[in-house]
Amino acid sequence: MASQGPHLFPISGRAVATAAIGAGALVAGALIGAGVLAVVFARTVITPPTRPIEDVKILAFDDATVTLSVTLDSMTPGRYSLWFQQDRGHARVGEIVSYTADTVTRQLIAVDFGDLHAATRGRLGGWFYLGPADLELPFDDVLVTTEFGPAPAWYVPAAAASTRWMIGVHGRAVRRQETLRAVPVFRDEGYNSLLLSYRNDGDAPSTPDHRYSLGDTEWKDIEAGMRYALDHGATSIVLMGWSMGGATVLQAVTRSPLAESVAGVVLDSPVVDWITALNYQGMVYRLPKPVRSAVIALLSSRWSTALVGLSAPIDVKRLDLVTRANELTKPILLLHSDGDDFIPSTASRALALARPDIVTFDEFTTARHTRLWNYDPDRWNTDIRRWLDRLG
Repeated sequence: MASQGPHLFPISGRAVATAAIGAGALVAGALIGAGVLAVVFARTVITPPTRPIEDVKILAFDDATVTLSVTLDSMTPGRYSLWFQQDRGHARVGEIVSYTADTVTRQLIAVDFGDLHAATRGRLGGWFYLGPADLELPFDDVLVTTEFGPAPAWYVPAAAASTRWMIGVHGRAVRRQETLRAVPVFRDEGYNSLLLSYRNDGDAPSTPDHRYSLGDTEWKDIEAGMRYALDHGATSIVLMGWSMGGATVLQAVTRSPLAESVAGVVLDSPVVDWITALNYQGMVYRLPKPVRSAVIALLSSRWSTALVGLSAPIDVKRLDLVTRANELTKPILLLHSDGDDFIPSTASRALALARPDIVTFDEFTTARHTRLWNYDPDRWNTDIRRWLDRLG
């Protein structure tokens, strides 16, 4: 997921200004202007991005280091992807070597493809592995049958024959590469791994409206992955989701009849409650409370589907798993960082308080959104391993 400060849904200032000016030109009233802003924000939330936002300057590099401008992402310790030239180039960067008030120099681990000499801007991402081959483990490309057609997935078998499976579910605006980091720890614990694509993510078939439903329909593709696992010998499944993938996993485990095969759930920086997440992002953009409320109404109302581009409304209230915490029955490992200013850990903490009987809440510090592994892979792996040992 690309980042630009705390903005999960990067709306340009020009888009907001144009909406407001256009509304003012049509009707000289704050009400209409607020309505247009709400529509712009709502459409942005559910529309898969087509152009990555390059928010860090690439100032210099040599064989061992790369120097970047100072941002929250570039100043966070750990190992990350550095995408450049609108994702035509990719490098991997490591720990911080030195910094000034305006620059930060990091280890340059590798340039995988692209011409870094020609790059002036880029973006840091949580991916570190670009494909299962990077793990140097055997894998197969497989297809999972969904209601919109076959969706590609990666299957990484356990070292020894096993009927335990982990199903990995990536977040909004990224792809299944995000889930690769979980394969080694699960494989060490005797799990096969199935890393899914799902509707509108750029790999799986799209829906007719080409819009996200924030987990409200995507869970059906996770159910299809569960069916694939069961058809191929699984007797016990752990679902793992990142960000919106966490919201999707929670819907699958509370709505699918196949959830009886789920032994537990692991969530990394999850959206536990979309109402809280949307309100927070609205405050980041300084949208007044009535506009933030209008965004939720637009997404969840049948009358507004054409305005925002949805074929059907999103049941936003059903996506609030804090209010509906009593519906959860499976053990949950919940990993979240207090440094996450995309999806703050507020709702995760609330879920842990509501269901201490099944939720193990693991609080990280400093790590950015979905980058807990990047920041502290040893702890991340250890926490998952210990939880799996208790589970099984």
